[in-house]
Amino acid sequence: MHIVHIALQGCLRGHDVEYGITADTGGHIRYLLELVEASALDPAVTRLTLVTRAFTCQFSDIDYGPGAEQVGPNIELIRLPSESPDYLPKEALWQELPSFTDALVTWLDALRDKPAILHAHYADAGEVAADVQARRGIPFVFTAHSLGRSKRKCLEYEGETLDAETLAALTRRIAFEERAIRKAALIIASSRDEAESQYADYDHYAPGKIRVIAPGSHLDEFESARSTPAVDALLAPFLTNPDKPALIAIARPVTRKNLATLVRAFGENDALREKANLVIVAGVRDHIDDLESELADNLHELLTLIDDFDLYGHIAYPKHHAPQDIKALYAWARERRGIFINPALNEPFGLTLLEAAAAGLPLIATDSGGPNDIIEQCGNGVLINPRRAEAIGGEALALLNDPARWQQMVDNGRLAVKAFDWQRHVERYHDLLSRLCHPCTGQTLDRVNALLICDIDNTLTGSPVGVLAFNTWYAAQKQLGFGVATGRSFHSALAILSQAGIPYPPLIISSVGSEIHYLNDDGITYRQDTAWREIVNRHWQRDALARALDTFDDLLPQGPLEQRAFKLSYLSDDTRDITLRLTTHLKRLRLRATVIHSHGRYVDILPEAASKGRAVAHVRKHLGVDEAALYVAGDSGNDLDMLRASKCSILVANYSDGLAQAPGMGHVYIARAPHAQGVIEGVKHFQSHPPRQPLEDIAS
Repeated sequence: MHIVHIALQGCLRGHDVEYGITADTGGHIRYLLELVEASALDPAVTRLTLVTRAFTCQFSDIDYGPGAEQVGPNIELIRLPSESPDYLPKEALWQELPSFTDALVTWLDALRDKPAILHAHYADAGEVAADVQARRGIPFVFTAHSLGRSKRKCLEYEGETLDAETLAALTRRIAFEERAIRKAALIIASSRDEAESQYADYDHYAPGKIRVIAPGSHLDEFESARSTPAVDALLAPFLTNPDKPALIAIARPVTRKNLATLVRAFGENDALREKANLVIVAGVRDHIDDLESELADNLHELLTLIDDFDLYGHIAYPKHHAPQDIKALYAWARERRGIFINPALNEPFGLTLLEAAAAGLPLIATDSGGPNDIIEQCGNGVLINPRRAEAIGGEALALLNDPARWQQMVDNGRLAVKAFDWQRHVERYHDLLSRLCHPCTGQTLDRVNALLICDIDNTLTGSPVGVLAFNTWYAAQKQLGFGVATGRSFHSALAILSQAGIPYPPLIISSVGSEIHYLNDDGITYRQDTAWREIVNRHWQRDALARALDTFDDLLPQGPLEQRAFKLSYLSDDTRDITLRLTTHLKRLRLRATVIHSHGRYVDILPEAASKGRAVAHVRKHLGVDEAALYVAGDSGNDLDMLRASKCSILVANYSDGLAQAPGMGHVYIARAPHAQGVIEGVKHFQSHPPRQPLEDIAS
C-alpha cells in the first residue's frame, strides 16, 4: 500500500517539530508522525507520504516553503503551494482549499502508481479528500482529531456569545465535517466518546463505519524517567516548598484545555493549597503579547487568577522547557507522590495521560473524550466534570490523603498502559485499510441454516486458549452463522472482540438487546436494523424514566457513555430484589420499561420491547432460521431471557448470578468447560441431541 496522509494545520515537519509555536501546532502532529513511523515498519506498506500546505512565516527561522522533506526511508513530506503564500490559522484555511486541492491533484496525476488510499486529518483535509475522491476516485479515511459541533457546544455551554466571525468559521468547519462523514469509506476515532457521542451530533452519523483505535505511544522512556537538576532549576524559583506533592498539568494554553478552571480549583481549596503545589507547563513562550490572541488571552487569564488567589510560592508556570524535560517533570511529580491532571473541556484522546501513567502518576481527567477509555481500561484515576472546579479540587485532595489508593492507581496504570502501543494500533489500522483496498465479501447471514449467538464478556472471552479454540472451530462451520449479544455498546463490543482476537461477527446485538447491527457485504462496515429501532422506540419515554429514577434509592448512574438512546444504566449494591422494586415503582408511575439486573451490581432500564432475548427472536425470524437451529450462550443475569426463550441454550461452566437455578432454565445445557470452550461443547451437544419440546415464543 501507498498511503497518503493529508494534514494542513499548524507547522508540520518531519523532525524537531516546533510544538506550541502556533495554536494549531499540537498533539495531532505528534500523532501523525508516530503513526507513519510505526506504519513504515510493516512490509505491506511500500510508501507513506505526508502532504501539507507550504507557507512563509515571520515567527520561525525554519523553511516551510514548497518542496519535499525525507522523513524516513519510505516516508516523505510534501509541501504544496496554495493561493496565499502566508501561514494561516485553521479558521482561515478554507479560502486555500480549492487551490491546494488543485495542487494535490496535479501531484497525484504525476505519480506513476496512484496511492491506494488517502487519510484526511481534520475537517479541512476531509474537504480536500472528498474533492479528490470525486475527481480521481481514490477512497479516503477520515480522522477528525476534534469536532466543530463539540467545540460549539462547549462554547455555548459556557454562555459565550459567538461573534459573527467565530460562528461563520464553525459553520464552515461543521459543513466540511458533515461531507467528510458522509463520503469517507471509514472513520477512525480515538475514543468511544468520540465515536458514540460526538459524531452522533452529525446528520450523516453512521456508527457502522466508525472504528475506535486508541493511538499508540512510545512509553519506555517515561517508564524509566527520573527527575533531573534541570527540572529542579526550572521550578525552584516559583515554589516556596518544592518538596510538597505536586498537581501537574501539561497542555497548550488554548481555551479547550481549560487550565483556568484548574487554577480556580486549586485557589479555592485552602486545604489543597496547604497540602500540594500546582505546576502548569503551558508550552514555550517569550513575550505573551507576541503569541496568537487565543494563547495570549488564556495566559493573561491564568496570571490574573494566580494574582487574585495570591498563589505565589504555591504554583509554578515556567516559560521555557526542553523536550527532554517533559519525562523528568512527570518523574519529579511522582517522586513527590503527586497527581497528573487533565481538565480539558474535551480531550479527543489524551496522550499525556498515558505518559504520566507510565511514569508512575495517578490521573484526574475530564469525563469528556478519550480519558473515559483510558481510565476505564487502566483503573488508574478519577473522571471529573471539567466545569466543576470544586469537584476537581475535592478529588485531588481526597486522593492525596489516601496513600493506599494513590499507590493502587499507580500500580494499575503502569501495568495497563503497556497495551497502548503503536504496533497494536497499526495492526488494526492496516487491517482496516487492507480490507478497504482489497475488498472481500465477509461472512453475511444471508445463506446460513443455523445461527449461534453468544454473550461476549466471560462467555466468549476470559480464556485466550478458549478464543483460539473457538476461532479454529468456527472457521470450519460453513453453514453456521455467528453473532454476539452483549450489554456493551456497539463500538465497545467491536473493541473487546478485536482485543480478544475474535473476527468481526456478521451480527452484533448490543446495549442489552436495544440495538442490532449487521455486517455489510464489504466485510468491514455495519448497517443498523432500522426495523428493530422502530420497534423498541414504541412507548419509550426516556426522559420521563430518567427523572423517575433520579430519586430512587440505591441507584447510582453509570458514566455518560453507558447511557444510550434506548438504555439507561445504573449501579446498585442493594442485595434486595431491586428488579421487582424498580418494576413496581415504574408501573406505579405508568412508565413502561424492561428492568435487567446482572452481576449483582449492574441495572439496565430498556424499552419494554427490548432485551437480548427479544432481539435474538427478532433476528431469528428476520433470517428465517428454525428454532431448533438457533444456539445461544451466556453466563450472567442479562442473558437470562435469551437463555429461557431459546430451545438450544448453553450456560458456560463459569456462569454467575445463580442462573442454573433460575425458573425456566430446566432445558438449558450446562457446559463442563468454561468460556468459549463451553460454547463449543454446548453447540456440539445440541447438534447431536436436537431439542424436541417446543418453547413459547416470547416475541409472539
